[in-house]
Amino acid sequence: MTPSESREISIAAVSADGHVGRPADAGLGRVLDSAPTTRRQFLKTSSMAGGGAWLASFSVARAADAGGCARIRLGLIGCGERGVWLAKMFREHGGYEIAGVADYFKEKVDAAAAKFQLKPEQTFTGLKAYERLIGNGGLDAVAIISPPYFHPMHARAAVDAGLNVYIAKPLSVDVPGCKFVEETGALATKKGLVFLVDFQTRVNEFYIEAIKRVHDGALGEMVFGQASHHCGPCGLKAEPGTPEARLKNWLFYRALSGDTLVEQKIHMIDVMNWAMNNVPPLRCTGVGSGKVRKHGDCWDYYTLVYEYPDKVGVTFSSRQFEASMVPEHIVRMYGSKGALMTEYGGIVMVRGAGNAFYRGGRTDALYQEGAQGNIRKFHELVRAKDASNGSVKYGVQSNLIAIMGRMAAYSGRTISWDDVLKSEEKYDGDLAGLKS
Repeated sequence: MTPSESREISIAAVSADGHVGRPADAGLGRVLDSAPTTRRQFLKTSSMAGGGAWLASFSVARAADAGGCARIRLGLIGCGERGVWLAKMFREHGGYEIAGVADYFKEKVDAAAAKFQLKPEQTFTGLKAYERLIGNGGLDAVAIISPPYFHPMHARAAVDAGLNVYIAKPLSVDVPGCKFVEETGALATKKGLVFLVDFQTRVNEFYIEAIKRVHDGALGEMVFGQASHHCGPCGLKAEPGTPEARLKNWLFYRALSGDTLVEQKIHMIDVMNWAMNNVPPLRCTGVGSGKVRKHGDCWDYYTLVYEYPDKVGVTFSSRQFEASMVPEHIVRMYGSKGALMTEYGGIVMVRGAGNAFYRGGRTDALYQEGAQGNIRKFHELVRAKDASNGSVKYGVQSNLIAIMGRMAAYSGRTISWDDVLKSEEKYDGDLAGLKS
């Protein structure tokens, strides 16, 4: 598949701005989201709950991580809140130099340039800002923190240019885009380049150990499961009515974000599928709608049933509106000998008798710690020239499973895994009126 086949319109670097309650990527910030919570409040709480200790170890280890080698020159694609927040942690690691930034919006680029002391020739704006950043030379890697619609082309341009890639989830808003990213990951491996998908749970010690035990048989025969991702609403970034406002409010448009299920809820879907040993479900049935949201075309709730092999059913529910309830981000899997209990921002453990029991621990600071863990892992992989790129497989698969749920709810019928793989529907980002 060529870039022109995958997208008919030029794709850009665009801010991955968030909403009240999260440091923006349309990602995990929202995983611990609730309407009254601000980004500063969350990060302060995370630090009090253990993030401070993590930061201390992160700083102590950074010189060793750098390995005495020249720092990795990193370009940032997407200068929204989360993009700049991540770039700051890349810099704090000690093994990176922020060597350029790209975003559609000039004010975002200017703010990032001031923060990272960049020269004008290291900053790029417009729909083709990512091309200019990559083509400017002097980079070793890029961090892609732009809206999901743009991820396939941003990633391919970077790999074509010989750059390592650190990329936010989800990888695409549609099935053709997922397949294109999968091809890009394979190309990266062939070229000896690192391609890392940023899922925070995948580098958390408690999640890793608990799910390892599940895979080793701690639960016995898997019976059923339940997963949920409930959080508060997003806030508009600009008054609607212009192409620029639509881009700033990309979280509200399914073509740019993939809808709430694909863009945010993918985190719990990924944990669900991880627990099921990364074997995709056979089929999915579900409903949903946009009853509460007053802007855009994304839905604010989903209720789904995923059916895995051997008649293992997993119920999934999500919401993104205020319900006077605390956020909930859980995956629970029940087997004949015990249960896996996980909560993003809460307890992760395995309950059961004898060797099945695993005390685990709390993940209060996972939003920050997980990002730092992936930044450190990316550095280690690049320095080791380890281009095995295992995160591409589960990143693409979890993306497709989220799209599967969306397809089932949109259509009102049962969707099989084969239906997903055969889908040729491509979302149109509707970028008309934006400057190149």
